[in-house]
Amino acid sequence: MKKPHLFAPGPTPVPSDAVLAMARPIPHHRAPEFEALLAEVREGLKHLFQTTEEVLLFAATGTGGMEAAVANTLSPGNTALVIRGGKFGERWGEICQAYGITFTPIDVPYGKAVDPALVAAALEKDPKISVVFSTHSETSTGVLHDIHAIAQVVRKTPTLLVVDAITSLGVVDLAMDAWGVDVVVTGSQKALMLPPGLTLVGVSRKAWEVVERSRLPKYYFDFLAERKNLSKNQSHFTPAISLVLGLQETLRMIRSEGLQKVFLRHERLATAMRAGVTALGLELFAERPSPAVTAVKAPQGIDGTAIVKTLREKHGMTIAGGQGSLKGKIFRVATMGYADASDVIVALSALELTLSELGYPSKPGEGIRAAQEVLRHSEG
Repeated sequence: MKKPHLFAPGPTPVPSDAVLAMARPIPHHRAPEFEALLAEVREGLKHLFQTTEEVLLFAATGTGGMEAAVANTLSPGNTALVIRGGKFGERWGEICQAYGITFTPIDVPYGKAVDPALVAAALEKDPKISVVFSTHSETSTGVLHDIHAIAQVVRKTPTLLVVDAITSLGVVDLAMDAWGVDVVVTGSQKALMLPPGLTLVGVSRKAWEVVERSRLPKYYFDFLAERKNLSKNQSHFTPAISLVLGLQETLRMIRSEGLQKVFLRHERLATAMRAGVTALGLELFAERPSPAVTAVKAPQGIDGTAIVKTLREKHGMTIAGGQGSLKGKIFRVATMGYADASDVIVALSALELTLSELGYPSKPGEGIRAAQEVLRHSEG
C-alpha cells in the first residue's frame, strides 16, 4: 500500500473539516438556510480579496472565470494588452481571440517576470487599450509577476487591470482595493483548499462602470445579473451547493489563521523547498519564484517526466511536470493551501529517493537538512 501525497499545483489537498462540510445534506439554494450560508461566504470572500466590492461565484473552473472577465470587460472594437509569460498568460490571448478581441502581446521568456516598464510603454504607445490581462502566479513556470508594480502603472489610466490570481490568491498578498487591481479571478482547487468547480471573481468599482457598458455576448457569465442576485444572498443560477458549504469552512480557516500569517506560512514553506532542491544541486527555473509552486530544472541527462512518473508510481506522490515546450525539462512541486512544514520534508524525502533511483548523484538527506535549517530559523 502507498499512502497518496498530493503536491500538484491544483487540485490541492482538502482539509477534513471541509470534506465533512461538503458531505452534509444539501440545502435548497433558494431556502433561508442557503441565504444565511451565502451571506457569510460573501463577507469571507471580501476579506480574502481585500475588497469592499462584491465577489462573484460561478460553478466553473478558473478558466471559466477568465472567460467571464473577458466577456464582461470588453466590447466589440476594443483592444487589449496581454502579458504572456507561460501557458496561462497565453490563455488570456486565446480567450480574447475566441471573442474577436484584438490584443497586443507582451511576450516574456518562460521563467522570467515581466518588466512593469514594458506595460507602461505599451499603454503610452496605445492609450486606447481597454484592458491589461496579466497573471500573478504563472503556474506553468513558477514565476510570480509583480502585480503591485503593474497596478501602479495601470491605475493612472482609464485602462482596467484584470489578473489571473488562480494560484496566488490566499498564497501571497494581493490587496485588490489598495493596489487598484480591477478584476481578480481565482479558483476553488488551489489555496482555497477545495475540489475544482468554483471560480470566484472580484470586481472593482472602476470595473463595474465598464461592465455596465460591455457589449460582448454573455449569458451564464453575466456579472450584472450575478451581482443583482448576490445582493439578495441568492445566485442567478443553481450554484455548486456542496462546494459553497466547503468554502464556508475554508474561509473560516483562513480568517482564523489570519491573512498575513497565511502569506508568511506559504513563503516559509516555499523558501524551505527551494533551499532543499538547491542543496541537492538542482537549479530553480523561475527568476522570481512564486510561493505557490517551486519549478525546478530537471538534472542533465534525466527526463523530467521520469521524475514525475517515478514519484507517482513508486512513492505515491503526485507533482506536476512541465507544460508545452517545458515538458520533460522541469518539474513542479506545490506547497499551497492545506500545507505545513511536514509536507516539505515528505516531498523532499521522496524526491531524493527518486533522483537516486534515476541515477542522479546526491548525498541522502542533503535536501532535507537544508530545508530543516530554513524551517528551524523561521517562524512557524
